[in-house]
Amino acid sequence: MSVRASIRQRFLSVIVPLLLLAFAGCMANRRVFAAPANDSHLLAATPPMGWNDWAHYECNYTARDILANAQALVKTGLAARGYDTVTIDDCWMQKDRDARGDLKADARRFPDGIAPVARAVHNLGLKFGIYEDAGYATCGGFAGSGEPKGGGQDHFLQDARLFASWGVDYLKLDGCNLHVPKGSSQNDAYRKAYAAQNAALKAVGRPMIFSESAPAYFEATPEWYDVLTWVGGYGQLWREGDDMETLSEKRPGASRFRSVLWNYDYNLPLGRFQKPGNWNDPDFVISGDDGLSVAESRSNLALWSMMSAPLILSSDVARLSPEAVAILGNKAVIAVDQDPLGRMATLLRRSPSMDVLIKPLDGGDYAVAVLNRGADPVRVELRPAEFGFATSQECRLDVQDLWSGTKQSAASNLQAEIASHDTAIWRFHPAPPCGRPARTGTITMVSTKPHRQDWLCLAAPGHVATCAGTPDETWTVTARGALQSAAGRCLAVADGKPQMQACAATNAQSWNYTQAGNLLDNQTHQCLSAGGPGGKSDSLSMQACGHNQPNQIWSLPN
Repeated sequence: MSVRASIRQRFLSVIVPLLLLAFAGCMANRRVFAAPANDSHLLAATPPMGWNDWAHYECNYTARDILANAQALVKTGLAARGYDTVTIDDCWMQKDRDARGDLKADARRFPDGIAPVARAVHNLGLKFGIYEDAGYATCGGFAGSGEPKGGGQDHFLQDARLFASWGVDYLKLDGCNLHVPKGSSQNDAYRKAYAAQNAALKAVGRPMIFSESAPAYFEATPEWYDVLTWVGGYGQLWREGDDMETLSEKRPGASRFRSVLWNYDYNLPLGRFQKPGNWNDPDFVISGDDGLSVAESRSNLALWSMMSAPLILSSDVARLSPEAVAILGNKAVIAVDQDPLGRMATLLRRSPSMDVLIKPLDGGDYAVAVLNRGADPVRVELRPAEFGFATSQECRLDVQDLWSGTKQSAASNLQAEIASHDTAIWRFHPAPPCGRPARTGTITMVSTKPHRQDWLCLAAPGHVATCAGTPDETWTVTARGALQSAAGRCLAVADGKPQMQACAATNAQSWNYTQAGNLLDNQTHQCLSAGGPGGKSDSLSMQACGHNQPNQIWSLPN
């Protein structure tokens, strides 16, 4: 590099961030989002939306990149659609604290510190988020908030005060390098750390949305479900599993859709843990970024919206194509995600190539999505009876295709040809003759292993098998807790064994579904289990309930 080029590069690295900060300061009279209400359950009444640097930049960012993306959110109109929180992820701080024990910003990335960046983001009418870790060091090896290695005083309160002084609105707390004291379980150590962070946030008096990463560190272990039962008491959203695949500098065009499907798969069965103010988080939306096609970008947004998942973009927003901006800014799809009921979708049907989902919406509407995970286009035709509505011919639907905007009144079905890796999504309102839909869909079991997730469906006449999308995998959960097959027979327990019977109002056909995912026989309080005598993995049996035993954890229609 020539001396002149070197000087020019140094000049730009200093002047450009200052110009960006000055530009943001000139906008100080623009509207600033009001601080969240001082009630933890109102901090995220709907799933949070915004932007984070990690999946696109990892640690390769500066203040200039953060502000450029904040400005692009405003310029593209995505901020006006709800993507209003700009969060800095790992690597923003130094490895050591200052003499007072405070965190220090990396001088190369943030020569003026974090506070001016936070002010600039606020002056753009956006909210500001920051990253820290519950351990003694972040995942990148920088200073964490948790107890030192070997034990000692944590920094949760000190850091929370610092964040409040910067005007932080959103805190993402990771879970690397956590000190686990001798005699304590990993679950107990994580719960103690996240409870301490929750208490620190309350103590400083500035409402901050709290994103917890704790469950992700227990994925594929029995303790995963234990952690999922307590995180909602401390924060508003939580990561349950793997990170979304980050952009590869060496292979920027490499497909990342497998990562989208993997995160969707581990998130979808967890609807029982979610409610307004508490959100399952399958990680970032990377729609429009390198590694996803247009069809795959639609799928990422549509599937996350059907699950009421947080919509946190991670891309170079200024480089998004107009088509990508149109996808991400689709008001109708975002409205499905932000629906105040906050219900996750039910899986109506799963085959090797296709998923069919339904989600109830506020005001009596419903959203339906069909994912084509296969390599070839698929043609679908869905009738109201498949959604659990009455089979009457008078059951008609007022339908809108949310991608095209096309509307149809009094439709008898939903039809579409769906391209490979695309997801069709509709919103409909049923006519009065349809009545209220039954609680209908699949009953699934997911075996999660490193780099592998196996979905099994409960099928009549009473066995488990790889989901095939056949009618015998459709069940209705009745008001009294019976499990009724599409053929009209009910799963019962007789002589200590599960079997199909003609449906009757008996205790033998009544099941209790727990938050742990167990189906308990109301007579013996044993658990419905995959696997029976002789080790036949596809059969069913009744067994004493184990602690988060994988062959006893089911996902039912929501």
